[in-house]
Amino acid sequence: MRKYLLTLTACIAMAMSTPACATDINAMITTAMKAAMDVLLPQFERATGNKVNVTYGPSGGLTRRFNAGEPADLIAVDSAALDELIKQAKVVPGRTDIARTGIGIAVRKGAPKPDVSSADALKRALLAAKTVGHTAPAGGGITAGHIMRLFEKLGIDKEVAAKTKLAAGGPNGRVSVLVSSGEAEIGLQQVSELMSNPEVEVIGMLPTELQQITIYSAGIAASAKQPDAAKALIGFLAAPNAKAIYKTKGLDF
Repeated sequence: MRKYLLTLTACIAMAMSTPACATDINAMITTAMKAAMDVLLPQFERATGNKVNVTYGPSGGLTRRFNAGEPADLIAVDSAALDELIKQAKVVPGRTDIARTGIGIAVRKGAPKPDVSSADALKRALLAAKTVGHTAPAGGGITAGHIMRLFEKLGIDKEVAAKTKLAAGGPNGRVSVLVSSGEAEIGLQQVSELMSNPEVEVIGMLPTELQQITIYSAGIAASAKQPDAAKALIGFLAAPNAKAIYKTKGLDF
């Protein structure tokens, strides 16, 4: 019995991070980070023996599902959404900032690349495009509102609205798919999501004065069943080696 208790104590102390203490971790993670997670999570699983069950989706959509009671040990969404969950005592205080990204502009691979290097150039490119793609506001993506305000700021909201194609958001509703399929001639979305589709080309970022930078942060759910394992995963995702992966996926923090 004493030997058993010592073994159990050791497992807990190591945050359930060894194969002998392997556990399942339920995570909600924004789609903007999926390309990086596809690389990092298998590394974490091999190193710890733990299994990570991930639900991907737009930050707003994941937050709604989490608020509705969908179980998770950790949640990684935009920092503003996570701060609100902490304020509501649904996530343990002490967020961990993991990565950040901005809004990029993409066309189908091999298509002409319009100049988007300035606000005026972007305005001309959007007016010249037959169709423009971005996420649907109802999907919970955090870029939709900003992009629509951008069109208003450029004074082209009515012209663009008539030719807009909306993506639902999430892994199966990406703006890049609208572009790669030819449904949208030009697409605007967080660059990390655009870069995950090899059939599109990122031709630039929104000009600085029009840009929106989003910080993605992770936290442990107050109702987490595996808080120690979730903490270990967050530490892994925030480590220097992980940040090198983020840089290659358009998540340069």
